[in-house]
Amino acid sequence: MERILNLVRLLQFSDSAFPTGAFSFSNGLESATEHGIVCDSETLREYVRTMATQTAHTDAVIAINTYRNHKKSDYEGICRADKMVVCYKLKEESRAMSIRMGRKMAELACRLCSDMMLKRWLTDITGGQTCGTLPVAQGLTFAACDLSESALFCSQLYGTANIILGAALRCMRISHYDTQQILFSLNTHFETLYQEAREMKLENINTFSPEADIFTALHEKGKKRLFMN
Repeated sequence: MERILNLVRLLQFSDSAFPTGAFSFSNGLESATEHGIVCDSETLREYVRTMATQTAHTDAVIAINTYRNHKKSDYEGICRADKMVVCYKLKEESRAMSIRMGRKMAELACRLCSDMMLKRWLTDITGGQTCGTLPVAQGLTFAACDLSESALFCSQLYGTANIILGAALRCMRISHYDTQQILFSLNTHFETLYQEAREMKLENINTFSPEADIFTALHEKGKKRLFMN
């Protein structure tokens, strides 16, 4: 029965309907389609794979670190990780996305479960003592609900892929069949990415995806603005 409960909670936290505002973002897809870089199913697949890999080597490392610090009751370590998220996100829109979604998730999580460390973190967010980024919120929530570290990782990568594929349905000529085929095929890479991310420390974080950073920068002045970033 406990395993059923954990699976249901994983589905809930990974659902695109979970109200953190994920539907408002596209991870730079608008600029990628506007400039013809992403134009069909194959180029979309490669774009999603690139962004999922970037998530695995950045936000996922932060979330796993936070998850482990929660288990050790290391609140200072959690706050250090929160500050680091803001430092490695190069574009203002990326930082805004993480902070906005992180705060919403923290607020929701505090309503759903009773966890003192999570409540302390939300109090510090409200008081301006810490930023309140999404990967830290995810790490704390999954730890508070006693979900596994691997479930946390899967939820993050699924969320990244789902945001982009959902945006693709509105940005380009592609069908639900195409997006589901892309997601299904990319799932096979998640295990490899998890084995990499779980061994990384905060100082190993790298965001080297220059094209993705360029697309985000172009979006700030781009004409195609269906989403906030």
